[in-house]
Amino acid sequence: MTQPDPTRPDAAQPAAVPADPAQAQAAQTAAPARPERRPERRSAPPLPAGPDARPGVTLLKLTLGAACLLALAYFQWTPGEWPVRLLTWVLLTLLADEFGGWFGYAGLLLGGVGYLSPVEPPAEWLIILPLVGGTLMGTLLLKHSGGLFVLPFAGVLFAAVLIGVGRFGTVLDPQMTLPGNPEFQRNAIMAMLIALSVSAVRQLTELILRRRRMRAPTATIG
Repeated sequence: MTQPDPTRPDAAQPAAVPADPAQAQAAQTAAPARPERRPERRSAPPLPAGPDARPGVTLLKLTLGAACLLALAYFQWTPGEWPVRLLTWVLLTLLADEFGGWFGYAGLLLGGVGYLSPVEPPAEWLIILPLVGGTLMGTLLLKHSGGLFVLPFAGVLFAAVLIGVGRFGTVLDPQMTLPGNPEFQRNAIMAMLIALSVSAVRQLTELILRRRRMRAPTATIG
């Protein structure tokens, strides 16, 4: 028989097999396991941008908010009786707030424009301005603290303060009869109800559209 050439690589001696089965199992365990290839997960397509993220919608909101403030400044600057000033102040302030919170606070301050106009404001405005202004401030703060579900509480707060002052205001000051005037309460509360109804419709519409946008990618993946 010919002896294998030790210089050839294929003539190497076979690896020694351990006689102990425990050593063989330990050698197999020490060998690195091949990582399993996980199936690739399809990522969901990005959600479409909300209506406020579009430049056109933002520009429209700024335009409408500025229009509400200009209209309010006009009614407070020009001659007019207190029912007209009260109605436009409450209505346009709450409507302007729908296009941006700072629009609402700016409308609140515009209630004092009448004192800067060349026309002397109505005498009742000395009572209306602090009373309605404070009530409007509380309504705006409550309105900004939540969404659709706080609107009824904001309306109740506004109406309760005016009705309460109208009923008990004469106890503190016998001459403060304006808050108890039915025309005063009717104009203020009617303007508030119109504005908060517009806010409720807007927020409900945005909520429905937002849910539709969230369901659309799920339906596409499925």
